[in-house]
Amino acid sequence: MTLPSQHPDQQTRDALHARLRFYRELGIGEFYRRDVDPGLWAQPEVESNAIQTLVVPEQPAAPAALFLQSNEETEIAPRKPFPAAPALAEALPPEQHFAALKLIREEIGDCTRCALAKGRNKLVFGDGDPNAKLMFVGEGPGADEDAQGLPFVGRGGQLLNNMIQAMGLKREQVYIANVVKCRPPQNRTPEPDEAHTCSPFLFKQIDVIRPRVIVALGQTAVTYLTGEKRPLSGWRGVTHSFRGGAKLIVTYHPAFLLRDPNQKKHAWADLQIAMRELGLEPPARK
Repeated sequence: MTLPSQHPDQQTRDALHARLRFYRELGIGEFYRRDVDPGLWAQPEVESNAIQTLVVPEQPAAPAALFLQSNEETEIAPRKPFPAAPALAEALPPEQHFAALKLIREEIGDCTRCALAKGRNKLVFGDGDPNAKLMFVGEGPGADEDAQGLPFVGRGGQLLNNMIQAMGLKREQVYIANVVKCRPPQNRTPEPDEAHTCSPFLFKQIDVIRPRVIVALGQTAVTYLTGEKRPLSGWRGVTHSFRGGAKLIVTYHPAFLLRDPNQKKHAWADLQIAMRELGLEPPARK
């Protein structure tokens, strides 16, 4: 995301800083700090092929087979739900979204709040339209993301781009972020304390952008967005009410889809639910 040369005026900056102080006064960091059995994270990813009944009719195959598969039901430590979003009346006007995201990035700074900072090359904040109606949330950066400082730019990112294109959108029209903003060693699942420390900044991004639809990519994303631990199959196929009036839709992580292309049709069904919520029609086949 390219930063503009101009800075917000002092009144705007004061208002945005006041909002950030509001979050801190809530004790946001403490909502995520809980003693969790590390053994819960040692479970292998297994994802059932059983798909919950969808709220839409039988779905057509993904256009041009643009993307692949996924099915993941990892045991992930739950957390207490994040504090409620500010009232809709307090939402920032669209023209202030970019500046507000910039302030959140400045607050993160050269972060050393958890152990992931030790192996980090570049912190991966987020990328896309500050006024996006659709937001994707993944687990954490991989090697390519760590090198470039942008989310979803490796093989999984190319697949996500194809998924977005299949929906009739461009990457520049959505916003993409992760639960953690630094790459876990060997691309492992983030530890609970790492996710608990970092995810408050993700919620700040969500509260600024106010997307209409959030697509959680995989088990880690939906667990730390909702604070609930349940199989991925228990989330998929329906919409869920989320903070700020958004609709939460859950599908497979692109990395999982790369490993299991047979799940493409199920991921496409999930994306079509998101499209319906946004009033989108898939692009015509050429």
